[in-house]
Amino acid sequence: MSKLNFPFTKTNAYIILAGVAIITIGYILMSGGGSEDPNQFNPDELFSARRITVAPIVVLIGYAVIGFGIMFKSKNNENSKA
Repeated sequence: MSKLNFPFTKTNAYIILAGVAIITIGYILMSGGGSEDPNQFNPDELFSARRITVAPIVVLIGYAVIGFGIMFKSKNNENSKA
């Protein structure tokens, strides 16, 4: 009887976990920007480059890493020889 090989390996799981960590960092970068006084609005803090540009790019990179982790095929894992 042959050994059953799964296409999802530890390497895939580690890549996906790295992607989740990158997404979490992106959401942390988006947080904040509030004010202690509800009657005061601070547009410079709320609409900073970190929240508008950097954080969404970091989140999209995280999603790309997760997609790569799902599609990654290990060289030593040969499931089909077709």
